[in-house]
Amino acid sequence: MEQNNLEKQANKYKPKDFASDQDVRWCPGCGDYSILAQVQRTFAQLDHKKEDYVWISGIGCSSRFPYYMSTYGFHTIHGRAIAIATGLKIVNPKLSVWVATGDGDCLSIGGNHFIHAARKNIDLNVLLFNNKIYGLTKGQYSPTSEKGKISKSSPYGTVDNPFNATSVALGAGATFVARGIDRDAKRLQEIFKKADAHKGFSFIEIDQNCVIFNDGAFKLLTDKETKEDHVVYLEHGQPLIFGKNQDKGIVIENYEPKAVNLNEGKYTIDDLWVHDEHDSNPIRAFILAHMTDHPDLPTPVGVFKNIEEPSLDYLIHEQIDKVTKMKGEGTWEKLLYTGNTWKVK
Repeated sequence: MEQNNLEKQANKYKPKDFASDQDVRWCPGCGDYSILAQVQRTFAQLDHKKEDYVWISGIGCSSRFPYYMSTYGFHTIHGRAIAIATGLKIVNPKLSVWVATGDGDCLSIGGNHFIHAARKNIDLNVLLFNNKIYGLTKGQYSPTSEKGKISKSSPYGTVDNPFNATSVALGAGATFVARGIDRDAKRLQEIFKKADAHKGFSFIEIDQNCVIFNDGAFKLLTDKETKEDHVVYLEHGQPLIFGKNQDKGIVIENYEPKAVNLNEGKYTIDDLWVHDEHDSNPIRAFILAHMTDHPDLPTPVGVFKNIEEPSLDYLIHEQIDKVTKMKGEGTWEKLLYTGNTWKVK
């Protein structure tokens, strides 16, 4: 027991232990700085060995992340971060594999990899930096840009509907789905800890401000004067209550969420919707995800869904162990010459 305690003490890190020697090259004021700081602070509190962390990224401002983390990492190609992370996790399941991706990288060119990784429940932690714009390529609209968005690639406003990233993750079967905000340091750390503890596909959408090409996209959710009335924090087992005076709440009527004022006397706190992140029925989480479609409803922040199911990497290695016990260790020769073979003359 004493030896175990000594080992735990020896493995304790500080946030600076996860900061690389590279100059951070995001624009001054970018929300990515806060996300990076919260990740480094969270990693210092987890139980993994430093050499077991790996960061994988695709292409975009967020995808510079591996350079700034003093861990193993790989800056891959556009949209393929999750595919490469999948291969890594399956080959070496003991690793704690994290993915940094953006709304374009993940939901446009990388969309197919994203939905299938969620469907297969691969034990990855995917952080989607959602600034609702293509930042690295200088301000084109992205799959999450609001309809009517005026950008360099849509000078008269977009005419297509955006993705609801949280809803896409839920629809694809992700077993852990959450939303955070770049400026909400404490809750981001709490979400990261829960994602790390979760054995399966963890998806975290982080509303992140791009000061150059989409400044103020989440202003209502971050400004002191407005955030209390426009954000409802999800706490497991607690009623959905919000407002500057904590006098507003969410009720469900005919499967529709409705904001109510507790001071009017028609509703009490006992009438409010109580959050259950462990509900295996996806309807509850879907309703929460689509509250952002209604301008009169607050944006939910926190963990939408957190359920346990066997992950793909676990099932693959379980299957390998069973087959090995039945048939013994294989060889390259057996692999190449078992089954149909042909002699070419």
